[in-house]
Amino acid sequence: MLETAAFPNHAFTYPQAAALGFTRRQIDDAVRNRIVRRVLRNVYLRADVPDTVESRVAAATLVISEHSVACDRTAAWIHGVDVVAYRETEILPPLETYVLRWHAPTARAGCDGGTRDLVPADIVEIRGLRVTTPLRTALDLGCKLSRRDGLFALDAFMREHGVRHSEMTELVRRFRRRRGVVQLRQLIAMADPRSESSGESWTRLEIIDHAIPWPELQCWIEIDGIPTYRLDLAWPRSKVAVEYDGEEFHTSAAQRERDRERREWLRDHGWIVIVVDKDSFTAEAVDEWIAELRAALRLRG
Repeated sequence: MLETAAFPNHAFTYPQAAALGFTRRQIDDAVRNRIVRRVLRNVYLRADVPDTVESRVAAATLVISEHSVACDRTAAWIHGVDVVAYRETEILPPLETYVLRWHAPTARAGCDGGTRDLVPADIVEIRGLRVTTPLRTALDLGCKLSRRDGLFALDAFMREHGVRHSEMTELVRRFRRRRGVVQLRQLIAMADPRSESSGESWTRLEIIDHAIPWPELQCWIEIDGIPTYRLDLAWPRSKVAVEYDGEEFHTSAAQRERDRERREWLRDHGWIVIVVDKDSFTAEAVDEWIAELRAALRLRG
């Protein structure tokens, strides 16, 4: 099996790898063995190279033409906001690039796009690569993605890039009659930079959609005057909380034990804690925990 050092320490395409003597099977084996990671379609990077905006831009410049602008999920990825759906992580979605008026759209395999009316203020250049700004990218995704993923995108761009409600409200005026703009306006009103994960955004959306009073986000519980426990979504006057258990932070035995101790303390001190995870968003599962939440809030008046 090839060692990590055998591969370039920068982003490379399959044709570039082939020119260095690597076969398709060797590349696929390297990906399977996590020596190399696939960052875009037919673009690879050694697994030990840090995932940064710079490395993402370097990868994107290998496959995006000079007349194109990276938009939508590709732009979000370059800006460090990953909105690729879980089901797409094995088979990456196409690059989403658009050209300005009077340029022919790319015909490259694995690229998706067309023409889009963008003004100079919608575009930022990052190391020679033209990308829609965080603000424009957030609004495009709010129109294009599902309501759940759209809200997550707005939350994430507010949190990571300081996008403000006032900026979104101003720019959305240009989206008049665009497909998805009604959804976008609704999501802007709900967006909140305090949401820390897609799961938290999805959970909050279900709560709002079911006409339950809006929760407080990242609510701190003090013990002897010291902020000790933080709750994802809470109704502090009722002592009711909803927690999202994401795989990233709740998988190790130590993490699970800390969660158990924390929630045991909360319940011993009068809190009702409802836990949801990635499997809690089917229609049946949502009905179940929403009913549990309604009952808890009703119990506490």
